[in-house]
Amino acid sequence: MFKKILIANRGEIACRVIKSARKMGIATVAVYSDADKNALHVQMADEAVHIGPAPSNQSYLMIDKIIDACKSTGAEAVHPGYGFLSENQAFAKALDAAKIAFIGPPVGAIAAMGDKITSKKIAAEAGVSTVPGYMGVIKDTDEAIKIANDVGYPVMLKASAGGGGKGMRIARNDAECREGFERATSEAASSFGDDRVFIEKFVEEPRHIEIQVLCDKHGHGIYLGERECSIQRRHQKVVEEAPSPFIDPETRKAMGEQAVALAHAVDYCSAGTVEFIVDKDKNFYFLEMNTRLQVEHPVTELVTGEDLVEWMIKIANDEKLTLAQDDVKLTGWAMETRIYAEDPFREFLPSTGRLVRYQPPAESASVRVDTGVYEGGEISMYYDPMVAKLVTYGETRDDAIAEMRAALDAYYIRGISHNIPFVAAVMANKRFQSGNITTNFIAEEYPNGFSADDLPNDDPAMLVVVAGYLNQRVAERNARVTGQVSDHPLTVAESWVAVSGDDHTAFDIEIDGVNNDYIVAIGDRSYGVSSDWKIGDALFVGEIDGAPVCVQIDVEGVGYRLSANGIQRSFKVMLPRVAELQKLMPFKAPPDMSNFLLSPMPGLLVKVSVTEGQTVQPGEELCILEAMKMENVLKAESKGVVKKIHAEQGANLSVDAIIIEFEKDEVA
Repeated sequence: MFKKILIANRGEIACRVIKSARKMGIATVAVYSDADKNALHVQMADEAVHIGPAPSNQSYLMIDKIIDACKSTGAEAVHPGYGFLSENQAFAKALDAAKIAFIGPPVGAIAAMGDKITSKKIAAEAGVSTVPGYMGVIKDTDEAIKIANDVGYPVMLKASAGGGGKGMRIARNDAECREGFERATSEAASSFGDDRVFIEKFVEEPRHIEIQVLCDKHGHGIYLGERECSIQRRHQKVVEEAPSPFIDPETRKAMGEQAVALAHAVDYCSAGTVEFIVDKDKNFYFLEMNTRLQVEHPVTELVTGEDLVEWMIKIANDEKLTLAQDDVKLTGWAMETRIYAEDPFREFLPSTGRLVRYQPPAESASVRVDTGVYEGGEISMYYDPMVAKLVTYGETRDDAIAEMRAALDAYYIRGISHNIPFVAAVMANKRFQSGNITTNFIAEEYPNGFSADDLPNDDPAMLVVVAGYLNQRVAERNARVTGQVSDHPLTVAESWVAVSGDDHTAFDIEIDGVNNDYIVAIGDRSYGVSSDWKIGDALFVGEIDGAPVCVQIDVEGVGYRLSANGIQRSFKVMLPRVAELQKLMPFKAPPDMSNFLLSPMPGLLVKVSVTEGQTVQPGEELCILEAMKMENVLKAESKGVVKKIHAEQGANLSVDAIIIEFEKDEVA
């Protein structure tokens, strides 16, 4: 077995690989850029080597630097994780030439499956079902439109070397095809250094279901069930689960056998994933094969009991698979949500910055947290915005969902925006809970984007009850202050008014309690509250009427901002007389910024598409922002005249930085 391996990656996947290597008694080497010198994977590894500046094309994508790091540390093998160089055949070749083992498939398999056009041709020859489309190289926009019309709209434009949702666009007409082809080729060139794009038929009402395969170097291959990955936003997976609530044993067997047949066709060895698109009648079509470890591999590990990273290392060491297909049993249900640094209330725009507070839920047999960050660390603009993968397990799908909802409530992140409210809403969505999902789920359930109105509200009074409880505990603590005048002791009131800072709704509260047990009455309804909460704790963990409750707490002046089940509400709890006087306080309106185009995210201003004095029409392109390697086109919402351009092309912008100012009478 290898004595030392290098992980050519960063973030949560580097930490994940280190954990398995440590379990196997293998020493690890981390590599890091300037931006990652204090990263968690650097702290966890036995050794760490600096490989360059923050941009990945000057560090994590530098093959020579990775090999030099191997030689200087004596690393015998390299695990590439996912992304970066994980599916780069030149990297695998360079490692082979340097006599360093690649913990992944052979170069030929990477070359064959890493190119989406080539892989579809091989799949068709191997008897695997494929989606109709044009697999040749498309030379320009006009040819793309012609091909799209031949295939028939809607079509999907995909970067040949793509992945992670980059370089992908859906087009339903010629105009969308033209814009989609331009954006897809631009993103593909920026992210992968390869601007080739192909076109295929877009299957309506599709599910994205993938098969995990495992093959050794001795001709033995198996599949470890499927993963349902249909909950996607902009082709980026958000929620994954295993098994799929849609697939029956017969379909699973057929998909699995085709996946293994494809792996054998390219002499595949290592862990790999064959992705399929499945229609409502369980017809399935090959999409692509990922010749690496998938982001969502933990759900397969939880339902099979197998460590995929460990198997990858063993196979790279020329060991034989000791599992037969009949040995693979799917037990229970696993659910994964990707926790991203993005703002779901601002169209999921990326969020960067320092993790001022970071408290993940406690790990257990039913909760797993794969992360590469820690409290005080930073989410950089240079890399993927993933904070962690939260994975839960249960005997049934309902159990796994319930565990996920509880774990999301306990996930305390401050300093950046994150998507926990959104994934909490998905978990509470009745359609999701029924398993009636497709890749269109998010677009159909949230057609106007995500807002606070989309959040579940099972019991609106629950947060009011907690606010009253917290205030009572603080008031009781304050009443115990020493040095009081003996004949004028401080007393704690039993009647309060909780005023919502969001909609100014007032709730009359009566509270009575002893030790940790309280009765909180709101109107004619009483709630029993029991908790060991201590003043200063970021989480209220307890029971309300016997049901477990976890609420996140932020102190806001003399009030609280409470979060649970994705919902956030602010409260000030005050004496009735103070509440009456509060109504008389004047309201200060925020400044009017409607005549400015503000940067909705931190990012690079790639292009300014208008000039001063120009009249723009609704829907007209104003500028293009790049963040996390994704191009975002900002368009005019209404007719307007450009008064001044405040930001130059190439500028690095912060959130709400002014880009364009419009004449006040006509605002874009």
